[in-house]
Amino acid sequence: MFNKTVKKICVLATSITLAVASIVPFSIKNSTIVQAASDVTVNLASEKQTMQGIGGINHPVWTSDLSSAQRETAFGNGANQLGFSILRIHVDENKNNWSKELATAKAAVAKGALVFASPWNPPASMCEKFTRNGKPNQQRLKYSSYGAYADYLNEFVTYMKNNGVNLYAISVQNEPDYADTWTWWTPQEMLNFMKNYAGKINCKVMAPESFQYLKNMSDPILNDAAALANMDILGTHFYGTQPSQMSYPLFKQKGQGKELWMTEVYVPDSSSSANAWPNALKVAVNMNDAFARGDMQAYVWWYIRRSYGPMLEDGSISKRGYCMAQYSKFIRRGYKRVDATLNPESNVYVSAYKGDGKAVIVATNDTDQQYTKLFNVTNGSIKKVDRYRTSGNESLAKTENLALTGNGFYASLPARSVSTFVCDLGTGSVTTSAAPSAKPSVAPSAVPAGKLQDGWYYIKNVNAQKYLQVAGNNASATANVEISTGTGSASQKWYLKNTNDGYFTLQSGLGDFMIDVANGADEDGANLQIYNAYSGTAQQFILQSTSAANVYTIGTKASNGTKVVDVYNHGKTDGTNVCQWSLLGNPNQQFIFEPVASAPSAQPSKAPSAAPSVAPSSASSASGLPSGISCEYSVVSNWGNGFQGQIVLTNKSSQSYNGWTLTFNTSNKVGSLWGADFGGQTGSKVVVKSPSWDAALASGKSVTINFVADGNASSAPSGYTFG
Repeated sequence: MFNKTVKKICVLATSITLAVASIVPFSIKNSTIVQAASDVTVNLASEKQTMQGIGGINHPVWTSDLSSAQRETAFGNGANQLGFSILRIHVDENKNNWSKELATAKAAVAKGALVFASPWNPPASMCEKFTRNGKPNQQRLKYSSYGAYADYLNEFVTYMKNNGVNLYAISVQNEPDYADTWTWWTPQEMLNFMKNYAGKINCKVMAPESFQYLKNMSDPILNDAAALANMDILGTHFYGTQPSQMSYPLFKQKGQGKELWMTEVYVPDSSSSANAWPNALKVAVNMNDAFARGDMQAYVWWYIRRSYGPMLEDGSISKRGYCMAQYSKFIRRGYKRVDATLNPESNVYVSAYKGDGKAVIVATNDTDQQYTKLFNVTNGSIKKVDRYRTSGNESLAKTENLALTGNGFYASLPARSVSTFVCDLGTGSVTTSAAPSAKPSVAPSAVPAGKLQDGWYYIKNVNAQKYLQVAGNNASATANVEISTGTGSASQKWYLKNTNDGYFTLQSGLGDFMIDVANGADEDGANLQIYNAYSGTAQQFILQSTSAANVYTIGTKASNGTKVVDVYNHGKTDGTNVCQWSLLGNPNQQFIFEPVASAPSAQPSKAPSAAPSVAPSSASSASGLPSGISCEYSVVSNWGNGFQGQIVLTNKSSQSYNGWTLTFNTSNKVGSLWGADFGGQTGSKVVVKSPSWDAALASGKSVTINFVADGNASSAPSGYTFG
């Protein structure tokens, strides 16, 4: 994050209705597959990541320090306190500013919090200017200064230690891939530093802190043994990061023993009050996604105290803060996430954790409908359940001793609310109660598509128009499955053999290996590989119909058909990874089976259904812009129901504009904006103001403005004005 104000991207009822939907397993009957909305099952024996904590940044160089009372509110865990257990601080390029970090850092440590530090810039003497993508006066670290920079980071570690703060970790660079106003690093530069210099730092090292969890920044580190050995924590930011982008199969494959932290975000925007409801509930949803979809071990907000932050400027806790506290007060360092039903209803989100003799279940209902759910806990015995809830009219409201039903409990989830259930665990036998016999609410799921004949096939992805293949023609167990341009090689040939229950196996043309869901895991992001052929559950698949003839999704038996083969992150380039993901029906989950008798087709078998790209719009043709001022627009990323747009504002006139305002019209709702100050949106009109840290748009200068908006990306902004 850079120096700126914003960065844009009931008490339990006495009677409970027992009309709770039963789970309908994936099955084939009368050619229809149905899956009912489910109760919640928590499996305490199925352990996931170890949690490190939740917190935010304090940046006393750019804004006033937290007061003593505000530190208590942030890092204390009593009544009217947030229970934060992580503090992020800033490594300033000027050593004279280092002392400003001490007071709050020492207070956080005294409360048991972890402290880590991120730099925005090295000292100026270590940097040089360069032209990046045609834009002059950009900054990078001199290659000759890499060693000196490692020493500088070490100096900060030592300074903090000598003043009573043992840093848990230090980052190499804040947002090296979005650095218009600080220091750029390319993926290869980051790799060079991590491989050849980071080993001399006397502290855990974090990298690369990409602004949007862009894997091109971290893939090179994971793929280089020497660099990986010097990285202790993979840190990332979540600006514009979608849930489908939060899983990281390569990290799961190669990051054993490393930590995975989300180190900066604010959601859903920075323009509305942190008390706006149900806007604030998006914080709880984002945290659930980070932990349950992304396997993050830490969740760190931007400014702790801000109008859009967990603490308001007057030191009071905001609604966004209470949503964070639903996690931070109860999920403490060392707790482990455990398996739980992720989405018992559409837009209802659940995750579960255990530690200190407790099970903690967090359930967020981001709908306008109230649900009553049965929460079943397996592999552990519940003695007592207390509930804490935040809604439009509640803030961590507590209800003690919910009634137990066997080894579970019923609980209502009011519309637009987040509930935390703290379960005291005991020992002894577990008696599971019978489920209510109410008729399940049936929701359509995937429809089986019948059979293909046994035989050899090429399998083409509709979105990428490329083929499944074994990476590197590697005929060995655990070799990766990826996509690539059609070559007709044995690595792209798959023998489909039907089983007797509607499923099939896919044997590789390289030998006695089958496509295999790694570890047979029923989770999003589970990697697809080849493994020694044994035709078990992890190696069985089923065809599911789509709206197009001869185009299918490929369900996995490991997930009981609820998840499908997925080209990771909608990728289209050769080498993009293939994994398992919940059925969404997007083109990256759709495939065509081409018999090997015909060579792989060079022409698309079906036109990709990607959203049309938006051609850059020249601002010179837009009304309302002074002579010499131009705006060039492009779509950076598009995920179907939302997108990231980018406007490059350029001053080609001889005049300098100080304190400028840019407006434009769009039919999309802009949720966040960065690169300048977001002045808000009224109807279709979006207001962008000069950044407070760099108000002048001098002659020859450009400003890159990014925003995330909902809806379709097909229409470019229009009606620009500037002044």
